[in-house]
Amino acid sequence: MIDVMRAYTTLAYAFDRGAREAILVETIEEAFAYRERDPDVLLVGEVGGRPIPGFDLGNSPESLADVDLEGRTIVFRSSNGVRGAVHATQADRIVLASLVVAGATVAWLKAEQPDLVTICAMASMHGKDGVEDDACGDLLQARLEDRDIDLDTIVRRVRESGGGRAALDPAQDHVTPGDLEHASRIDHFPFAMVVEREDAGLIARPVRV
Repeated sequence: MIDVMRAYTTLAYAFDRGAREAILVETIEEAFAYRERDPDVLLVGEVGGRPIPGFDLGNSPESLADVDLEGRTIVFRSSNGVRGAVHATQADRIVLASLVVAGATVAWLKAEQPDLVTICAMASMHGKDGVEDDACGDLLQARLEDRDIDLDTIVRRVRESGGGRAALDPAQDHVTPGDLEHASRIDHFPFAMVVEREDAGLIARPVRV
């Protein structure tokens, strides 16, 4: 599953900053319920692209780049990417992808050798303009098929997408040029983000490959 702008990019930066795992939830109420049970969890996410009052952090890779999350569990809610993962109930396994973990995601998939890989682009929370996710999907497919693909073209498609244009628009206050810069770093991290269904819920963890 792919969400470049921004959920799965934000999650990758959270793992890079030391987060141990991320519990994926569909609703704000579920997130707050987790914190009632465990006050040490960090709530991360957005609604309508904007930070949620009472949450610790928003859905912004730029904002997480210098935050110490060592050993922390985060509860993550987003309007599109996370909700998509929660609803992927027919998938045997789920791995969350964005440009920053593209290479590691392909390496994990090749090591697992599944009979079928379904590449699912999340697009936007409004159900349209998923150019940036389609670009990442094309990159993953080319690498799974051991084909060359022009990385500059992939980055250009992301920058010219609706999400990329919004990040560069000074009138938009919920997404930043820094978010776009961080999201455009192909193969920046050496781990895949693998989701497991457990008693505690749907949990994503970084898996180094």
